[in-house]
Amino acid sequence: MQHPHRLAMPSAPVRYELAGSSGRYEIRSAPLAEVQLGPDQVEIRVVAVSLNYRDLLVVDGAYPGVSAGLSPLSDAAGIVTAVGDAVTRWRVGDRVSPTFMPTWSDGPFARHHRASALGGETDGVLSERLVMSEQALVAIPESLDFAEAATLPCAGVTAWHALVARGNLSHGKTLLVQGTGGVSLFGLQIAKALGARVILTSSSDAKIERARALGADETINYRTHPTWHEQALSLTDGEGVDHVLELGGPDTYASSIASLAAGGVVSQIGVLTGFGAQPLLGPIQGLNADIHGITVGSRRHFEELAAFIDLHRIKPVIDARFPVAKISEAFDLMRAGGHFGKIVVEL
Repeated sequence: MQHPHRLAMPSAPVRYELAGSSGRYEIRSAPLAEVQLGPDQVEIRVVAVSLNYRDLLVVDGAYPGVSAGLSPLSDAAGIVTAVGDAVTRWRVGDRVSPTFMPTWSDGPFARHHRASALGGETDGVLSERLVMSEQALVAIPESLDFAEAATLPCAGVTAWHALVARGNLSHGKTLLVQGTGGVSLFGLQIAKALGARVILTSSSDAKIERARALGADETINYRTHPTWHEQALSLTDGEGVDHVLELGGPDTYASSIASLAAGGVVSQIGVLTGFGAQPLLGPIQGLNADIHGITVGSRRHFEELAAFIDLHRIKPVIDARFPVAKISEAFDLMRAGGHFGKIVVEL
C-alpha cells in the first residue's frame, strides 16, 4: 500500500528515451505506466536535469553498451511526491537529487557500483517521474533552486571527490583546472572556498575573463601557449602545481604531468580528446607524485558537497536553460563546445 499522502503528478507523465538504430539518436517521449511503490522506494517529480559530456557520448552513439529505448542523463533534481511504507529518510515535499551510482552509498568504490550508474547501462533521469530507492537520494542544498541543484550529481560530486575526499586540497595549495566546463568550474569554486590558488587553462580569452571574475588567480590561453605546462611552472616559480584536474585526455595528459610539483596529484577525470592517454611512469616516479582515477563519487561525497555549498553559498554556473521540448538544442550547444559551466533542461 502506498503512503496516504501524495503530491500531484502530471496526469499522463512521460519519460524521454533514445530512438533510432545507429549513429546519433533522437530523443522522443514515451508514456509512463503507473508504478506501485515498493516499501523502501520513493517517487520523485523531476523538475530539472543537466547535461554532461558523457550524455553527449550516449546520444551520439559513442558510449559502449547503449541502445534505443534507454532513458538518458544522470543528473536531476526534483520533489518527493510519494513514499513507500518503510521509507524513513524522506517525506512528501522534500527536495532531492538521485546519486550518479545509486548502489554506492559510502565507503570504498566497488566494481559492481559502476553498473548502477544512471543513464549508461541503466535508465537515467530524463523523465517526469522517477522511482528510486530511498538510499539513492540526497537532499539538495537549501541555498539552490532545482536547476542549480541539478548540476551537482556528476560534475559537482566529481570535483569534490577529486579535490577534497581524495586530493586533500587545502589552503595555500595550487590547483590547475583545464577548461571551463562543469567539473572545472566546480573545482575552481571549491578550491577558492578552501583558500587554494587556482590556475585555469582555456582557448578562449572571453572565457578566461569570466573565469577570472569567478576567482581564478592565474589563467593560460593554451592556443597562445601550446606548451602550457611551461607557463604553469613559471607561475609557480618553477615548483609546479600541487593538483591537476585532468579533463582533456591524450592531448593534455603529458602537459599535466609536466606541470606537477613534487608530491603532486593528477585527478584523471576526462576524456575530451579520446581514451588513448598512457601513463608516464618516469616523471610520476621521479616526482613521487600520484594519479587518482576519479569516477564521480558516493552518496556520502554528495552529502558533504551539499553541506559545503550551503556553508560557502556557492552558486553553480549555468550557461543556458532549455525547456525539455528544446533538448536537442541543448545538446547542440554542448556539441559546439561554446558553453561556460553547465547546461540545464527544465521539465
